[in-house]
Amino acid sequence: MAARSAPNCHLRLEWVYGYRGHQCRNNLYYTAAKEIVYFVAGVGVVYSPREHRQKFYRGHSDDIISLALHPERVLVATGQVGKEPYICVWDSYTVQTISVLKDVHTHGIACLAFDLDGQRLVSVGLDSKNAVCVWDWKRGKMLSMAPGHTDRIFDISWDLYQPNKLVSCGVKHIKFWSLCGNALTPKRGVFGKTGDLQTILCLACARDELTYSGALNGDIYVWKGINLIRTIQGAHTAGIFSMNACEEGFATGGRDGCIRLWDLTFKPITVIDLRETDQGYKGLSVRSVCWRGDHILVGTQDSEIFEIVVHERNKPFLIMQGHCEGELWALAVHPTKPLAVTGSDDRSVRIWSLVDHALIARCNMEEPIRCAAVNVDGIHLALGMKDGSFTVLRVRDMTEVVHIKDRKEAIHELKYSPDGTYLAVGCNDSSVDIYGVAQRYKKMGECVGSLSFITHLDWSSDSRYLQTNDGNGKRLFYRMPGGKEVTNKEEIKGVHWASWTCVSGLEVNGIWPKYSDINDINSVDGNYIGQVLVTADDYGIIKLFRYPCLRKGAKFKKYIGHSAHVTNVRWSHDYQWVISIGGADHSVFQWKFIPERKLKDALHIAPQESLADSNSDESDSDLSDVPELDSEIEQETQLTYRRQVYKEDLPQLKEQYKEKQKSGTSKRRERTPGNSIRLHFVHGYRGYDCRSNLFYTQIGEIVYHVAAVGVIYNRQQNTQRFYLGHDDDILCLAIHPLKDYVATGQVGRDPSIHIWDTETIKPLSVLKGCHQYGVCAVDFSADGKRLASVGIDDSHSIVLWDWKKGEKLSIARGSKDKIFVVKMNPYVPDKLITAGIKHVKFWRRAGGGLIGRKGYVGTLGKNDTMMCAVYGWTEEMAFSGTSTGDVCIWRDVFLVKTVKAHDGPVFSMHALEKGFVTGGKDGVVALWDDSFERCLKTYAIKRAALAPGSKGLLLEDNPSIRAISLGHGHILVGTKNGEILEVDKSGPITLLVQGHMEGEVWGLATHPYLPICATVSDDKTLRIWDLSPSHCMLAVRKLKKGGRCCCFSPDGKALAVGLNDGSFLMANADTLEDLVSFHHRKDIISDIRFSPGSGKYLAVASHDSFIDIYNVMSSKRVGICKGATSYITHVDWDIRGKLLQVNTGAKEQLFFEAPRGKKQTIPSVEVEKICWASWTSVLGLCCEGIWPVIGEVTDITASCLTSDKMVLATGDDLGFVKLFRYPAKGKFGKFKRYVAHSTHVTNVRWTYDDSMLVTLGGADMSLMVWTNEMEGYREKRPCDSEESDTDSEEDGGYDSDVTRENEISYTIRALSTNIRPMFGVKPHLQQKEPSVDERPPVSRAPPRPEKLQTNNVGKKKRPIEDLVLELVFGYRGRDCRNNVHYLNDGDDIIYHTASVGILHNVATGTQSFYQEHNDDILCLTVNQHPKFINIVATGQVGDLADMSATAPSIHIWDAVNKQTLSILRCYHSKGVCSVSFSATGKLLLSVGLDPEHTITIWRWQEGTKIASRAGHNQRIFVAEFRPDSDSQFVSVGVKHVKFWTLAGRALLSKKGLLSTVEDARMQTMLAVAFGANNLTFTGTISGDVCVWKEHVLCRIVARAHSGPVFAMYTTLRDGLIVTGGKERPSKEGGAVKLWDQELRRCRAFRLETGQVTDCVRSVCRGKGKILVGTRNAEIIEVGEKNAACNILVNGHVDGPIWGLVTHPSRDFFLSAAEDGTVRLWDIADKKMLNKVNLGHAARTVCYSPEGDMVAIGMKNGEFIILLVSSLKIWGKKRDRRCAIHDIRFSPDSRFLAVGSSENSVDFYDLTLGPTLNRISYCRDIPSFVIQMDFSADSRYLQVSTGCYKRHVYEVPSGKPVTDQAAMDRITWATWTSILGDEVMGIWSRHTEKANVNCACVSHSGISLVTGDDFGMVKLFDFPCPEKFAKHKRFLGHSPHVTNIRFTSGDRHVVSAGGDDCRLVTFSAQEKQAISHLLQGGLIPTTVLSQQHS
Repeated sequence: MAARSAPNCHLRLEWVYGYRGHQCRNNLYYTAAKEIVYFVAGVGVVYSPREHRQKFYRGHSDDIISLALHPERVLVATGQVGKEPYICVWDSYTVQTISVLKDVHTHGIACLAFDLDGQRLVSVGLDSKNAVCVWDWKRGKMLSMAPGHTDRIFDISWDLYQPNKLVSCGVKHIKFWSLCGNALTPKRGVFGKTGDLQTILCLACARDELTYSGALNGDIYVWKGINLIRTIQGAHTAGIFSMNACEEGFATGGRDGCIRLWDLTFKPITVIDLRETDQGYKGLSVRSVCWRGDHILVGTQDSEIFEIVVHERNKPFLIMQGHCEGELWALAVHPTKPLAVTGSDDRSVRIWSLVDHALIARCNMEEPIRCAAVNVDGIHLALGMKDGSFTVLRVRDMTEVVHIKDRKEAIHELKYSPDGTYLAVGCNDSSVDIYGVAQRYKKMGECVGSLSFITHLDWSSDSRYLQTNDGNGKRLFYRMPGGKEVTNKEEIKGVHWASWTCVSGLEVNGIWPKYSDINDINSVDGNYIGQVLVTADDYGIIKLFRYPCLRKGAKFKKYIGHSAHVTNVRWSHDYQWVISIGGADHSVFQWKFIPERKLKDALHIAPQESLADSNSDESDSDLSDVPELDSEIEQETQLTYRRQVYKEDLPQLKEQYKEKQKSGTSKRRERTPGNSIRLHFVHGYRGYDCRSNLFYTQIGEIVYHVAAVGVIYNRQQNTQRFYLGHDDDILCLAIHPLKDYVATGQVGRDPSIHIWDTETIKPLSVLKGCHQYGVCAVDFSADGKRLASVGIDDSHSIVLWDWKKGEKLSIARGSKDKIFVVKMNPYVPDKLITAGIKHVKFWRRAGGGLIGRKGYVGTLGKNDTMMCAVYGWTEEMAFSGTSTGDVCIWRDVFLVKTVKAHDGPVFSMHALEKGFVTGGKDGVVALWDDSFERCLKTYAIKRAALAPGSKGLLLEDNPSIRAISLGHGHILVGTKNGEILEVDKSGPITLLVQGHMEGEVWGLATHPYLPICATVSDDKTLRIWDLSPSHCMLAVRKLKKGGRCCCFSPDGKALAVGLNDGSFLMANADTLEDLVSFHHRKDIISDIRFSPGSGKYLAVASHDSFIDIYNVMSSKRVGICKGATSYITHVDWDIRGKLLQVNTGAKEQLFFEAPRGKKQTIPSVEVEKICWASWTSVLGLCCEGIWPVIGEVTDITASCLTSDKMVLATGDDLGFVKLFRYPAKGKFGKFKRYVAHSTHVTNVRWTYDDSMLVTLGGADMSLMVWTNEMEGYREKRPCDSEESDTDSEEDGGYDSDVTRENEISYTIRALSTNIRPMFGVKPHLQQKEPSVDERPPVSRAPPRPEKLQTNNVGKKKRPIEDLVLELVFGYRGRDCRNNVHYLNDGDDIIYHTASVGILHNVATGTQSFYQEHNDDILCLTVNQHPKFINIVATGQVGDLADMSATAPSIHIWDAVNKQTLSILRCYHSKGVCSVSFSATGKLLLSVGLDPEHTITIWRWQEGTKIASRAGHNQRIFVAEFRPDSDSQFVSVGVKHVKFWTLAGRALLSKKGLLSTVEDARMQTMLAVAFGANNLTFTGTISGDVCVWKEHVLCRIVARAHSGPVFAMYTTLRDGLIVTGGKERPSKEGGAVKLWDQELRRCRAFRLETGQVTDCVRSVCRGKGKILVGTRNAEIIEVGEKNAACNILVNGHVDGPIWGLVTHPSRDFFLSAAEDGTVRLWDIADKKMLNKVNLGHAARTVCYSPEGDMVAIGMKNGEFIILLVSSLKIWGKKRDRRCAIHDIRFSPDSRFLAVGSSENSVDFYDLTLGPTLNRISYCRDIPSFVIQMDFSADSRYLQVSTGCYKRHVYEVPSGKPVTDQAAMDRITWATWTSILGDEVMGIWSRHTEKANVNCACVSHSGISLVTGDDFGMVKLFDFPCPEKFAKHKRFLGHSPHVTNIRFTSGDRHVVSAGGDDCRLVTFSAQEKQAISHLLQGGLIPTTVLSQQHS
């Protein structure tokens, strides 16, 4: 039937009526060629007004909603909606795609903008975070991404005058972005008092940091920097939707229908009100404006485009119009003229001329229109309305003839009868009414058969019948005009229908897909003459079918362009055009119909370019008339390569099982065996499902693959070398054009492609992350720089790589059907071919995507399955081999001709200099001339032609050929049977390598005294192999059935073979001829064994759970062993031939006595004592340890013991071969493991002398021979074994500091919670009680007293304007390491604390700060390369890795000028704990705190991530690049050390191997340093240092320190190494040691800190000096010559620091902390003057008013008073048991008030002497005391408490003061309270979880500083009673500022930190002072202050 193929005609889009003005803006521009570019529905339109011509860009698959014009105005970027939306950059001249950007946004792309030089593109998504993304669009690469805003973003623009700056605006916000590294950092625009906070709709950037933006209320807001500086009010009367900048100035367009032009300084030039022009109308709204020269383009909400010439501004020219918003359903064509009529929910009916492409009439109706029809004479036009009425108009002048309303629901369809007498009107209430036309539309009849709404109607040609379709999909027939239903099918049979627009009916069955019953086809229309049918559906697709099409799932051609629903489609009256209308996009598409006869001339239109498969000319359903697939191909297409368990899953599985088995592993496990094995030779080649995977290398070796091994075979020496980097089946192989590198792709969940060097066998690059399940084809480009790969996921994705960099260049979905081959064009690196099941596709790269075109077969053939492809001599020519034996010759995408080449599929082709060679299933190699005209020569692969030097035997003549390659005078051929042959040009054939054919291989036996073995396989062959150097197959014999086991007799003469049908045979071991055979069983024979010695008995085990024992001599069955509950898996004899040991599938271990077969029970202790002749059992105590942790997932299939009974080899389901020490007792024994097989290892056997191990792969059909290397004998070569599964369970050592660092959890600032457990209602949420005596407004009362006693009465008061960070006392050493470094030849040191990087001058003590981090810094490193001098990288704490501002990030900055060079937002959730620069300084390595402890490598200057990988499941402490390398680094952490290599984009790791050093165990490693010749030193928790060569431990420096070695430093100058550890100072030892390059000799240094133990956390070595950072927050400089220590930085050891007080008259201050010390600091000298150890944690500290005494409150409830002069204790007392929170001297020095957490304040009278008896206390305090302040006259005390209440008490009686008026009259001596009406404004909105902790009012009484739980210091004016007062904020602390004070004279503010236990000094700047400081450049202008409303 013809419907099986698509129609041969074609539609070409000719015109689109409409413009998308609704919900889109800024989407209309002039191109350089003065054409107009815009979009409608899913089509980009380029309209030439001069020629009145449209060009279309159709690369999108859904609605386009955004558009940007490149600055050169030729290229256009458009973005679409959809689940996986993408951006296309295309050429407006050729309408071809240049680049596709995808895989980042979701939902849609709302805005786009190019930067100034057009290199970068920014896009904004419609997702919930409104992601902003910056692209390098030419390469299709994303540079940076960040969450844009919580609400919609409407516009985004690059600042064209400042590099790397962008501005975005939207709902109630405007943001100013800077791009640095890969980080986009926003600053919100500050509206301030200048304008209202409102929605900003559009913006334009200008010079001098000015930004102009259009607001919702019609104002224009002008911004400078981030601040609003002025508004231009009333620029428009309503929202400004569009703003366009050009050379002359700016144009704005608004909702008020006005266009305004402005000059470059935004002074108005002119206004054009479109509503007032002759084309205007009420409600006109401008959505887009573009100003070029004297022309202005305007796009409106209602889909019009106007062009205005400036000097004739009142005559706008309407160049395009379409329907306005509302669905468009009605479509009718004029019966005699080329006109189309449309009607829409916008209530307009429009008539379009199809010839002139213009609107010729328009009429507005009262109701939304849903359907239309024109009478046959073309006079009347009937319109059906949504309200159930219909109207008839005269077409001529659009006057009304009649208006009738008989129904209440929408009229969905109406049609005139062919004779013009009736009008049928179908309604949504399921009825059809018939009206008489001549009778002024009188109702004549009614059809009421349907149960659902009417969707379609058709009249018969004689006007006697009507057929209807309804919403249920029912088709009904009625007689006319009465409307009686016709139920007799016969009556209808002969009816000829005048039109066919119904969707159900026999003739249109084929339009429905085979298995769908959904009514998503909205409209059809039949063209009887052309025998085609056009359909429109809900997916925006127009399809052409043959008509009639009777069978479901007919073939079609499809066309896209509409976005969602196509509501209606009709042929024009003369069938020249098809008109289709879109529902939601309300656009009208006009398609030109090109019938068959014209197609020949119109070849250029055949294959449209497509991004998705959507334009594919063929349909989705399979071609039914294609010949059956060849059996081999059929088999191959059914292979899925899916695995139950992928190797990638093993680490997680192990973790899960380990959790379960925490208890089980108590026993000390055996060590790994001393022996190891090395892969020696592999018999096999993967030909059964792979093609073209066999090549000559540069030096004539042969490279191919089998199982998981890449093999390089040297045919002269008959040796093999192996690439063992893969861990699962390799499926494809390609060779670099220079024939030295090879690419191989494997199976896997995230499969990898390895590119490796055939000489060194080292991986050069590993590509991952783009495919799923496996990679089935790869190919190098001609220049060798790129690689194409194809995956076996469902869409067979194609990826183009820059493999050296490891970058993905482009990706596309390949095809639904399997792809067999990918080939890159040798002439154009951007082009490639893929070929596979029923298709060949030609691709070209477009940015990040690939555009594919199907090969166009035309009339020459049909779409065949292609098995191979090559390119010819020009870039246009290509050749492909099909499954039917033809070779197709292609030019461009067109099939030129086909040549018959083989019988059966052509599997392989190869291009030569002057011709081609092909190979096929027929076993023939054919040589062709260069145009495939004639075949020059054929070679048949036959046994007769086999040359004498062959390494084996050919199994059958003419094997199927799967790979061909030429070189070195030979043709290399790979066959399906696993043979590799070399064909000499003169004819002889040499067999080089062979393996078993398809089918699993299980049976393996080694000869008792010769180096040979026998195998038997499901491929029905028995083979004998030579294991000695000749490595060949000696003999082969075909069997009736496949076999599973075999065994040599003890004398080696006979060979027993068990077959799959239950029979077994004994053959002569030399000739393989039958001796005897038996058939006693029905099921597979699974094991067969001769008894030892003379071989008297033969035990035959089968799958039906019996073992038969035969007497070999008499050939009789003498016994049967019964009692097994499941199939038998293994059988072994004891040495006497009396006992059998048996394993079964139910994991039973049974014993039987021979020869009768009686079952025995033997206790497990005895089993060990029995001497077994062989051991292949996998069960029992002796091999308990061979079962892995994940035993439930994997089975151990085989084992074999060496004859010396020392080593047990095992094979398992995951393809691992493992060696254990025998007996392997205890669970989870240690082992060495080897990967080479891919899935199941079915059998393992040692040879007779244990010199070799032979292993069999089940599915990979390979026989691998390994040489056994004895314990002593180890060449120094990289060993490829991995250590055991469960990393040693012994613990890695313990140290409190290490544990603390490992377990610390870093909170990010934004999530910090309160440090004090307060309760109650926050002050700003409390209800105020109205006070009783509000004073009258005018009163003669005396003026109110001052709130605060001020001490500088004489001076004029000036408020403090700003705080500038001046000094930081403290260093983060508790939980960070390696974070103190020298800079500038040792003049400066750099370190960090909290969120600040500090550059500290050693000589002067001055500090400068890097303050761009917004949260705590955790790590710091300095770039050592001379090119990057003073470059520092710091990594910080963060929240989730969502790329937002709170995400963890790394800043790279210049330590001298504090410029940020790059910011890397990273995917390490929680934070970055280690950073390291590479040798060249260009790469940066970072390690995360996330659960996987991800390791990432960056190119920090560009901000690009090169590679990333999970590092380890436990904490990594340090990772460092080798100082001489850009690709090698080492990571150390909890119980691991790993040696990493960066290969391309992949990180390859090797675990450190301990086995070479006796009794070494894996400890927790803390630090790393490097030596020459690949030496690595790691410091451990026990104080040892391990020395590694490559990744093997070679010695241990025992007890290098007595405690953990926390820090190590390699000096690049001379190679000396510094170590730092935790150690008690002693005469000979010291916490810092300097070692020689080999770590053999050392010199120790003592740190004179007076601590009991010194704990060094960081070391660095400069010129003659060693810089040391300690756990006690000291930084010390040690001289190498004299060992003198100089303490540079001091700090408190443990926080929080709660106590802080400034001296009453000098610039000193005291701090008291949890570490039990009180320290005195001098601000002027920038140092610590003194410290007192109290022995207990101190909580608070206070000076007496004269400064002669100090009171200290302790955590244990004691308080102490010291004399300042002598530091002697004057008195001490402990009246409370809990912590003292505040302690205060009264201003007259008489009383001491002590507030504690026992909800009490105690008073002591100091005049009574040091006995300190309590004189009274305050009663009824509701909660713990926070702060206290005395009044100036010492009579009152105010107390703030933990329930957010402030109380006032009398002194010394302790009575509460309740009278508000009395409280208001008190003047306070100090104010440190955070509570009270005077400070209501300090509580911010964001304090749900966090509190303000401390406050202090300046001595002048007019400024107030606070510290809070977010780590902010804020500056307010005092008093600040209004809520949410204005303030400035200053960062510098970690979360929790615990205390804050002004120094005397208000010169400085000192703040104390909680988490960071550090003290920060700000210098306070008064108002006038600040300006000249700025001019003097003393304050960095980036003082971190932000004003907040």
